[in-house]
Amino acid sequence: MSSADFLVQEKIWFDKPRYDEAERCFYERMNGSSQPIQDVGANTILQDIARARENIQKSLAGLKTTLCNRGSGQPSASQQSQLSSSVGADQTELIARIKSLELENQCLHKVVDGLSAALSKLECRVTVLEKSAVAVTPAPTPSVRYTNGTSVQQKSSAPVKEDEEQEEEEDDDDIDLFGSDDDEEAEKLKEERLKAYAEKKAKKPSIIAKSSILLDVKPWDDETDMGKLEECVRSVQADGLLWGMSKLVPVGYGIKKLQIACVVEDDKVGTDMLEEEITKFEDYVQSVDVAAFNKI
Repeated sequence: MSSADFLVQEKIWFDKPRYDEAERCFYERMNGSSQPIQDVGANTILQDIARARENIQKSLAGLKTTLCNRGSGQPSASQQSQLSSSVGADQTELIARIKSLELENQCLHKVVDGLSAALSKLECRVTVLEKSAVAVTPAPTPSVRYTNGTSVQQKSSAPVKEDEEQEEEEDDDDIDLFGSDDDEEAEKLKEERLKAYAEKKAKKPSIIAKSSILLDVKPWDDETDMGKLEECVRSVQADGLLWGMSKLVPVGYGIKKLQIACVVEDDKVGTDMLEEEITKFEDYVQSVDVAAFNKI
């Protein structure tokens, strides 16, 4: 296929520049331009366009006349009623839609007002809570660090100490230490009060600090008798030591460790003593670690 045949099948407007020039000249002529039209082809195109416009105008005018003749010059009463009813229906539909939109707008305004009021109340409550939280900030509890690396937060005993100090101050107020030395009755009364105070202090129970400890006892290998190991651990006895529940926890490669709990009195038993006593059973115990330490 040659290039000419190929271009014949393409829908290309080769005469577009000529038509553009003719349209430009037509509009210049319409605007009263005095420039002469030299292109004859453009003249013919303009004449064709003018004829086409005239034909269109004539056809439209003929259509109007035929319609008027068919309707005898004026629309009938039924047509007028239909037109008026259609216009009235459109107006009523438009009014109904406007009313529905107004109602919806009012509802939306109410919802927005309610949300804004709730938001303002919530902001007020948040500010009050923030102020109260800032006003009541608890003091940080001191932490105690043990030799095995575990750190435990010690419970604050300030209220107990304050109560004891208040009781001691009240008891001290009952004792008159500034009586006259010459008065023997005052001396006897003072001695009696001192004895009563000493007896009261002796009868006051002392607070015993206790802790709950969770120990991890690791064996040497998977052939270690874990029942015998637990018997060895529980054989460690001391004043202020109470053994609790125990279980076997898998570590890996078939090896299990013994996890056992105990309750100790802080003044009598410590973690170092427990580790030393348990590691004495060298045939069964490889190491002892403190898994958890909590004050009671």
